[in-house]
Amino acid sequence: MTDAPAAEAIEEQPPESAPLPWADLAAEHFQLLRLAPLPTDRNSGARPLRFVQFGYAERHDKANSLLRMEILLPGQKVRKEQNRLDVRVDHEQRVVRIGDDAGLQLEPLNRGLGRYVLAQAVQWLQRKWSHYQVEGMALPSKDALNEDSRLRRDHVLRSVGLEVEYADGQMLKARTVETAVGQLKSAWSNEKVQRVDMLEAATMLQQAEQKLQEKEAQLRERDERVAKYRREDSGLRFTITCLVAFAVFQAGLLIWIATR
Repeated sequence: MTDAPAAEAIEEQPPESAPLPWADLAAEHFQLLRLAPLPTDRNSGARPLRFVQFGYAERHDKANSLLRMEILLPGQKVRKEQNRLDVRVDHEQRVVRIGDDAGLQLEPLNRGLGRYVLAQAVQWLQRKWSHYQVEGMALPSKDALNEDSRLRRDHVLRSVGLEVEYADGQMLKARTVETAVGQLKSAWSNEKVQRVDMLEAATMLQQAEQKLQEKEAQLRERDERVAKYRREDSGLRFTITCLVAFAVFQAGLLIWIATR
């Protein structure tokens, strides 16, 4: 005899969603980005000059297209869901999805990388699919727990043409509004994030090497001067010691003569 409720429960379970195409796609093309030094921020802390690597790869078939972008930090590891943005295009529905439910999590914070990555996504989309629609999506509520981070997130999204609307007075439940790809903006702050090509990078390394050699020469010159001063100081100390010893000897001699 079969267990009818159990059988019904099994039947009512929703089927597992099919895996997204190109789930294991890795970055294939890379650019060097220069993050300009900025004043210390009260939330994100110091913001010194820094270089990061921007990587991307894309795939296409009749039904879908994917652009995957990553920010790679030299000498620093981040979680798998950080520093990655997927832009998926559904050609049958003519809709675009930017990111996922976890939102865009970038490290380092507050350095202009969010606008740069989104701008690259907009440029890629507008080459072929300006008539498609970017679907609205819910934004993670954790981004709204801090007022500064919420305002910064909304500013980044609105700067690329994605409007944000709230469903509650506390401004915790937010979502982006459906927008045509052609209405998006592809600008970013070039004062904060600058691309560096291979020739520029080689020139920067050459200049850094020259400055390093100049500093080493200055240090050698300083060390030679210090060693010279030490030798002179040692000679002066020996002379003073001899003069003191001679003076003590003369004083002793005079005392001996006077007492005779």
